[in-house]
Amino acid sequence: MTLAILITIFLLLFFLVIGMPVAFALGSAGAIGLLLVNGFDLVSGILQTTPYSSAASFVLTAVPMFILMAEFATVGGMTNDIFVAAYRWLGSIRGGLAIATVVACAVMAAVSGSSTASAAAMAKIAIPEMRKYRYSDVLSAGVVCVAGTLAIMIPPSIILILYGIMTETPIAQLLIAGVVPGVITALGYIISIYFWVRSRPEIAPVIEPFSVRERLDSLKRVWPMLLLIVSVLLAIYSGVVTPTEAGAFGSFIAFLIAVIMYSMRFGGLKEALSRTAVTTGMIFTIIIGAMIFGYFLTYTRVTQNLISFVGSLGFDRWVILTIIILIYILLGMFMDQLAILFLTVPLTFPLAVSLGFDPIWFGIIITKTAEIGLVTPPVGMNVYVAASTARVPIEVAFRGTGRLLLVEFVVLLLLVLFPSLATWLPGVMGF
Repeated sequence: MTLAILITIFLLLFFLVIGMPVAFALGSAGAIGLLLVNGFDLVSGILQTTPYSSAASFVLTAVPMFILMAEFATVGGMTNDIFVAAYRWLGSIRGGLAIATVVACAVMAAVSGSSTASAAAMAKIAIPEMRKYRYSDVLSAGVVCVAGTLAIMIPPSIILILYGIMTETPIAQLLIAGVVPGVITALGYIISIYFWVRSRPEIAPVIEPFSVRERLDSLKRVWPMLLLIVSVLLAIYSGVVTPTEAGAFGSFIAFLIAVIMYSMRFGGLKEALSRTAVTTGMIFTIIIGAMIFGYFLTYTRVTQNLISFVGSLGFDRWVILTIIILIYILLGMFMDQLAILFLTVPLTFPLAVSLGFDPIWFGIIITKTAEIGLVTPPVGMNVYVAASTARVPIEVAFRGTGRLLLVEFVVLLLLVLFPSLATWLPGVMGF
């Protein structure tokens, strides 16, 4: 069996290296591994039942619904209005456009849940505006790439929802736990930008301030997005809808706002549905492939044996946690975050729980490492998406993420040293 495990892991790595889509790499390697250890009948049964049993879950309906809500907000123009308002209030400060981008990304994160979608949308809106006022591409691209990652920490977060489903951890608690780390991260970006532009004034020229009337007028277009955010949060935490149902509720509210307030036509509806279908198809295919590979891990007892092995080493649990975090950061440099989640959580979650770590806090730690991976070379997905959308050289975009990436590591360290940053708010809210 040991030989079968080694062959399967080698095949998985080989498939990933040659560029096979992650979902098919996981599924193919898992199926071959099961074939090696128990023959054709087991593999045949799993391949027949897994696609349906993995995807036909009521809880998973939250994923496409939250994606659809974000798409309606983007296509309808709500995200653009948020940026305009932040720009008019903060633009006259040195680096104000970059700070406004962080604020807009944080607000958009409250309806998105998808980091790459947030980065792509803000790249279309913010980078051309910053170029118009002679902001450096290094600054503008870096801010968009890194601030876009807020969408996977600030609720609703697709990563946290999937983590909750996989580990049977209460999703409402996970979503609430992401609020404080998300806000701290956003504030860290703003502070970093403030000192960055002070040390290099040429990368962010000062803009003439807008009049009080122009600033107040911009707020008139902000309330639809705030209405959407407040409606969804109140619906969840008042108990009117469950976190699973909240995505559908939010999508309906976002659709009504886009049609009534922004006159969204059939073309916009078609675009939002098309993007949602593509993103959902990708995520669900990864889920199915990961489940097949998970069956292999379960059948060969890889998870249990790993826990026993680590326990026998006698290392302090904080040393083991540090190793896990370093592994996640390393994997994030080369792999998609969803793939990492489905590939590693069946191994690391039981290990973390067996060492006495809080499952809510551990989910936030994993999400923070995912944020780092999204902007870390060589495969920083947010960087590639934002750079291609705004036509910025990839090396310039990666240079821009350097200073802001330091913020991520500082916040990660704070979360490790002070777990209450993640667990305090769920406790205060009575979870």
